[in-house]
Amino acid sequence: MERHLPQNYFSRLWRAISEFDLITDGDKILVGLSGGKDSLFLTYALAIIRDHSPRPFELAAITVDPMFTSDFPVSRLDSFCHELGVPFHTIQLNIAGAINDNNGKDPCFTCAFFRRGAINKFATENGFNKVALAHHHDDAVETFLMGLLQSGQLQTFLPKTHLDRTGLTVIRPLVYFREKDLRSTPKLHGFTPLPSPCPLDGKTKRQEIKELIKTWERRDKFIFSNLAAAMREGSVSDLWPALPSRAELQQRHHTFWKKDYLQTPPKPNNPLA
Repeated sequence: MERHLPQNYFSRLWRAISEFDLITDGDKILVGLSGGKDSLFLTYALAIIRDHSPRPFELAAITVDPMFTSDFPVSRLDSFCHELGVPFHTIQLNIAGAINDNNGKDPCFTCAFFRRGAINKFATENGFNKVALAHHHDDAVETFLMGLLQSGQLQTFLPKTHLDRTGLTVIRPLVYFREKDLRSTPKLHGFTPLPSPCPLDGKTKRQEIKELIKTWERRDKFIFSNLAAAMREGSVSDLWPALPSRAELQQRHHTFWKKDYLQTPPKPNNPLA
């Protein structure tokens, strides 16, 4: 099958690469390949960019088998990468066991934490300087809203993040793709995405946020674009000041009453006292 990217796909991909300076000469990029539609398309698209880019870079893929099942089809992903000329690596990681032993903490956080750690460790040990992840625009907006509603913080992941501890740079070339745009991408490369092995698929906090945004969009078609605009620097106008510490509050209390006392004239002595 001839490999190609339609112009509208190429434009969004190249916008992210050029705007955020995601790829430079001599990069060694390791793609996190889960087998889902997003990471399959990312691997396919970066392979095409690699073959035509004026900036030479190396590309490889890695799959983490989370051991949710005993028959994770790693060989299919190996074949997919072989056809693209992308070296393929795989590691097994008992994420299922880690979730069971995590005393009820958020299983999605646990899974992501161990996956990232394993991929980053492999990357540093094998000479890669960048890790490419398949997060798209919906992922960014959902993360932004989750942070606001669940922790009271205005934050989301960045298209490009340098990790000081490892020296790696994490890049996300799909940040200008909506999830609905990626549903038809298997037609480009001809590979059927693997079903998620996660037993909690569709039952997570992120799924709740996804459904919440859909509900809002039925009432206002601009909801998503407004949330996306709010993620940008410079979008914040008027916010309350940061919450002061207890010590700062006590100091302001004492300062206020001391000043008030000094400005109040003392009462005259009672001559009858």
